Amino acid sequence: MVDEKLSGKVGSEVTQGYLALVLHAHLPYVRHPEHEHFLEEKWFYEAVTETYLPLLWTFEKLLEDGVDFRVTFNLSPTLISMLSDDLLRQRYARHLEKLIELAGREVERTRNQPEFHATALMYQDLFSRAHYLFTEKYRWNVVQAFKKLQDAGKIEVITTGATHGYFPLLGLQREAIHAQVATAVKVYESHFGRRPLGFWLPECGYHPGDERILKKFGIKYFFVESHGLLHASPRPKYGYFAPVYTPSGVAAFGRDMESSKQVWSTREGYPGDFDYRDFYRDIGYDLDLDYIGPHILNGTIRTHTGIKYYRITGLSDYKEPYVRSCALEKAALHAGNFMFNREKQVEWLAQILDRKPIVVAPYDAELFGHWWFEGPQWLDYLIRKIYYDQTTIKMITPGEYLQIYPCNQVATPSESSWGWKGYHEVWLNGANDWIWRHLHKAGERMVELANTYGAAEGTLKRALNQAARELLLAQSSDWPFIMKTGAMDEYARNRFKTHISYFTGLYENIKKSAVNEGWLAELEQRDNLFPQIDYRVYQSRNVERLPGPLARRAVYA
Repeated sequence: MVDEKLSGKVGSEVTQGYLALVLHAHLPYVRHPEHEHFLEEKWFYEAVTETYLPLLWTFEKLLEDGVDFRVTFNLSPTLISMLSDDLLRQRYARHLEKLIELAGREVERTRNQPEFHATALMYQDLFSRAHYLFTEKYRWNVVQAFKKLQDAGKIEVITTGATHGYFPLLGLQREAIHAQVATAVKVYESHFGRRPLGFWLPECGYHPGDERILKKFGIKYFFVESHGLLHASPRPKYGYFAPVYTPSGVAAFGRDMESSKQVWSTREGYPGDFDYRDFYRDIGYDLDLDYIGPHILNGTIRTHTGIKYYRITGLSDYKEPYVRSCALEKAALHAGNFMFNREKQVEWLAQILDRKPIVVAPYDAELFGHWWFEGPQWLDYLIRKIYYDQTTIKMITPGEYLQIYPCNQVATPSESSWGWKGYHEVWLNGANDWIWRHLHKAGERMVELANTYGAAEGTLKRALNQAARELLLAQSSDWPFIMKTGAMDEYARNRFKTHISYFTGLYENIKKSAVNEGWLAELEQRDNLFPQIDYRVYQSRNVERLPGPLARRAVYA
């Protein structure tokens, strides 16, 4: 049954089109039990504090206030695994406690500095609220908080590749794509009690034919970059303002370029406004080491603490103090501007299309709160303005749009991604091309193991499952991406080499019937994600062979 409001009939109100906000939440698996403190685990802590908890708070307040809204939210399996891991939960709680202590010291330090004191109080409130939400309200289970919002009908939680592997380059073995999807669906089902309706192709990386695997698991839709749909064959009648059905029957939605530019663009996007908080100016670098030392890694490695007192101000290094009230006023103004532009966009489209268009606006969730500190407030203002201030557009999820318009054109999107230049160059270039020969060889070996040992038990089964975990971790698109950007590239190279090495060791031990149980137990304790993994997802019987034009060729450096 389609919601009457979504269908555009609420009294005399007539909706002319729809807005689908899609937030993609993903982090690489950065659990390191072998070290008491590990720098890269802070990626996870920062995202929980600055993005996931603030977004949950925002959505729950909207629900409490009776605001009807729809947001599509992807939670990657690696992120779900970290949010559900007891070790990381305990470490995160201690991290928050240290932040609360630091914020308290900052409140005292800035007591006679009015330009900073109000901001210090804001951080004290932010960290204290995060601690309350995490430990008391959600009882350490953030994933279940998202489930409750989905069960309330306000968000549609979807999934992505198990470790966010880049499908267009991984798929030399079709079994590798099947394993990424099958494992992701199993993780999703174990936490949400249902199968996901939608799928976020990692990096929007699409290769024609991959959707056949999505179809097998009941996936109804996925997303592609704008040109992936515009260059579909045959060309889509509605551009990217309506989905197409691929020949397998799975719908493809295209990203809207205009709404993307308004938020993402480094020059024209909202987050670069001079009144917003500057991300890079942090007390972890500004204050004396004697003072900040107890709150940074080993007391000597300067890192971001999350406490930042300056606004962007301008393009130079000169910065002025952050004024929260001014930033929130700007967020409200930008929310109004975004809504106005979507209204005009939909009004124009409604004149030329014979159906109500859908504007698909996908963003990395971590943009909201972490990179763009005011992002959650912008979302709150936008959703309220859409609900209260106009009737032209309504928020919708792709799944609901397919209920309203079950008949769509059949077309095959073109190979594409949302990376730089729109194809595969970010994940295949001079900085990272060396990894792919190893991934393809490991994929070949994993398929060999799965086909050879079809009904393993005991230690052999454990070793096969751990080999599958290590290969999945090596396949993460985060490693070649980090190598390309050059930031923390040594960490990415080491992680990739480590997982490939572990996989190779397990493969050789299995083939020799000489599994070292002590070493296996160490790996199971260290890389313990996906407890329900089944190595048989790599068996060749699970996949069909693609016809000639859709088949992949090996990509080697």
